[in-house]
Amino acid sequence: MTFLIVEDSRTTRNLIKNYLTEIKFNQKVFFLEAEDGETALDMIKTRFVDFVLLDWNLSTSITGLDILKAIRGTDKLKSIPVIMITGESDKPNVIEAIKNGANDFASKPIDQKTFAEKILKAVSNMKPL
Repeated sequence: MTFLIVEDSRTTRNLIKNYLTEIKFNQKVFFLEAEDGETALDMIKTRFVDFVLLDWNLSTSITGLDILKAIRGTDKLKSIPVIMITGESDKPNVIEAIKNGANDFASKPIDQKTFAEKILKAVSNMKPL
């Protein structure tokens, strides 16, 4: 299973990778990383990605919400699970993310146990390719 971690903070990307490494999956786990929206969109279109962990606020002109909309607007990508990760705990942002197809939403600081539960729930709902 390949996770794409889209997050402009290297520290947060490393934390997410550490959390994912501790989850017991029934298959080998790989990581792709993007620190900006442009790189993320390129990776999503050119690499095989099973799951996207997506920061809401990226330090580029392409936001996490833009990437989510691009994923959900592309037939071959729209079934990929996406969890939005952000420092924004604003209810309108959560509603906007879910309305646009996010499978779930995690607020920073990321709680490891809650994060693992959200990941496992989304993985269990994945449709085989």
